[in-house]
Amino acid sequence: MPMMKTKFNKSKLKKPLRKKKATAKRKLKCRFCTKEGCPRPVYVDYKDLRTLKVMVNSAGHLIPRRRTGNCAKFQRAVREAVLRARFMGLLPYVNRDQ
Repeated sequence: MPMMKTKFNKSKLKKPLRKKKATAKRKLKCRFCTKEGCPRPVYVDYKDLRTLKVMVNSAGHLIPRRRTGNCAKFQRAVREAVLRARFMGLLPYVNRDQ
């Protein structure tokens, strides 16, 4: 049986991919909750635009809980406050600064 030439696949010659180092994820906490727990009643002021602008990204979408660290009760309250501020004309529905 004659020796057959084998073709080298360039993808096999590449170096193996290195795994990325795991970075320690910072534990997020709700910015509205206190040390004692969730204050009652759960309310986020729709006129507090500085806080609400942090909760909305540049496209006008609400930033999810896993990014902001809010608890579920206050995330729902933030949603209501953003909707009210948009309706009142305090916050834009869509940013046009892009």
